[in-house]
Amino acid sequence: MKYLITAAAVLAATTASAEVTNIKVFDHKKTVTQSVPVSERRCQDVQVPIYQQGGQASGGDVLLGAILGGLIGGTASGKDSGAAIGALGGAIVANESAKGAKVTGYELQRQCSDVVVYQNSNVSVYSHSTIRFYIDGKRYVVPFER
Repeated sequence: MKYLITAAAVLAATTASAEVTNIKVFDHKKTVTQSVPVSERRCQDVQVPIYQQGGQASGGDVLLGAILGGLIGGTASGKDSGAAIGALGGAIVANESAKGAKVTGYELQRQCSDVVVYQNSNVSVYSHSTIRFYIDGKRYVVPFER
């Protein structure tokens, strides 16, 4: 701004006695690099488990649970009643655990998501301006900002 005021003062002072010609204003630009966010879709193949709902436990599973429960219950309590309660508990646990979902295999699925990546972009932006003029044949250039 001070350059513009200076140029105006020079023009005002010299116009009375000198000839001012070819007055032109030029805008100057510069190139800057900006990072621009861009959404990009990325996909990958993933192994996904296939679940199957369990049913009733087999007789062998319940019998094994009862035997293990009886051994643990009898050892922990030192009595036959503890063994009986342990056997009953082991059979119940074996039956309940068979009811949960079990992985029976895997399938390949394509999963995609949007991610933000940054790309550099060159942009032309305003830098400054200059005013060019001639006074009695001598060239003057004064920079200023708008």
